[in-house]
Amino acid sequence: MTSLTHLNEKGEAHMVDVGGKNISHRVATARSTVKMLPETLAMITEGTHKKGDVFAVARIAGIQAAKKCSDLIPLCHPLMLTKIAVDIRANSEQNTVIIEATCQLDGKTGVEMEALTAASVAALTLYDMCKAVDKGMVICETKLLKKTGGKSGDWQIER
Repeated sequence: MTSLTHLNEKGEAHMVDVGGKNISHRVATARSTVKMLPETLAMITEGTHKKGDVFAVARIAGIQAAKKCSDLIPLCHPLMLTKIAVDIRANSEQNTVIIEATCQLDGKTGVEMEALTAASVAALTLYDMCKAVDKGMVICETKLLKKTGGKSGDWQIER
């Protein structure tokens, strides 16, 4: 098996060869947070936004993004994901929306990029749907929370 690097023998970028890796169950969860005005959050949670159910649209966008990750991220492997879950909840105390995306599969490479992409695109979709009423929204702290499986084993962010 070749080493896991995005550089080939000539030092050029290429897709890593995962052909020699073992198949394992892999799961990753990522989070994005969107900070906004209290009125914007109330409009979303009360369902009074003229564009409809913001959370539902953002959830679908996140799922679609995870499925298309290899089209968006150079050198990312196309994966047959077995599950994509995008959980979106409001935190009225901090005027934020918290998006958590979890992706899983049985495969030879991890799903961290798919989870991060899902959370990011869901946050961008939320921003897009609400920018007319709150251009000052901030997408902050997109991060990997945990991952399981694969040769490197399990990992979880320290809280």
